[in-house]
Amino acid sequence: MKKLIAVFLSLMLVFGLAACASDKPMADTEGSTADAAAASGKTYKVGICNYVDDASLNQIVDNIKSQLAELGKQNNVTFEISYDNCNADANVMSQIIANFIADDVDLMVGIATPVAMAMQTATEENQIPVVFAAVSDPVSTGLVDTLEAPGSNLTGTSDYLDTNAIMNLIFAADPEAKKIGLLYDVGQDASATPIAAAKEYLDSKGIEYVERIGTTVDEVTLAAKALVTDGVDAVFTPTDNTIMTAELSIYEILADAGIPHYTGADSFALNGAFLGYGVDYANLGVETADMIADILLNGKKPAETPVKTFDNGTATVNTEICEKLGYDFNEISETFAPFCTKVNSITTAESFDDLA
Repeated sequence: MKKLIAVFLSLMLVFGLAACASDKPMADTEGSTADAAAASGKTYKVGICNYVDDASLNQIVDNIKSQLAELGKQNNVTFEISYDNCNADANVMSQIIANFIADDVDLMVGIATPVAMAMQTATEENQIPVVFAAVSDPVSTGLVDTLEAPGSNLTGTSDYLDTNAIMNLIFAADPEAKKIGLLYDVGQDASATPIAAAKEYLDSKGIEYVERIGTTVDEVTLAAKALVTDGVDAVFTPTDNTIMTAELSIYEILADAGIPHYTGADSFALNGAFLGYGVDYANLGVETADMIADILLNGKKPAETPVKTFDNGTATVNTEICEKLGYDFNEISETFAPFCTKVNSITTAESFDDLA
């Protein structure tokens, strides 16, 4: 009997120790892993507002959506996306943002500078995290304190443009160019710094330039025709969404006159410009989505998340326009090569989807 009691007590001790062991918390893991595990099965509401319907910005939105869908699968969470496009209308933009706030979104995404600035103002009190995309100069516009330490509830990705690099391409292709046209929308914050840089570059070389501006497709079309009359040798446009929207309406005007249009994004070349120079907007969209997930899943603070910038070394040449202007693509690629990390080719289409 004593032996049976001893065995029984031994078994009770073993089970008791096992139970105690199972009640102990697991050892801490890396913060991001723990946060992701805690978030498993959760739904996050993300509000995305696009500034205008154009190839560059639409490409960013598409890649944000697809990357968030993939990250959601990987982390067993759902990113519930509310998307809208204000079409450059400030009143519509304000209403979209107000709707996001009313819907209690977990994070807002502002595509392009005007949307990011509106979201900054709208979230000063509620401090909803904001991730912007394709903001060319976030410091000068006051969105962030510095690229390394944004300092508020905003961070994001920048498509900062190296204007001097584009100027170098213009004169590499045509060393005898005497007059350059500057085509932009004076109301676009993204254009202010690169246009000033272009003027400084041209002034330093004693090159004449002509400024033509427009705020609508009709105005931009008239501006393009005026540049033909002005007799410019080439036209420069930065990452200006107004001109991007009008590119399909003006590219033939310039090409027929033998004037190459040098621009700040590959989407311009997609829509008929001779050359687009700048960031890969598909990759920018993916990187923006990664930042969104890092904030929502891993608890990263926007104020401490550096703004992501990119190498502006890719030149995209429209081969149809290249031929129309009398250039050989292989020869012009060799001419541009010393000033670029790579030279890509593209043909005219309304959107990147049309190339598939």
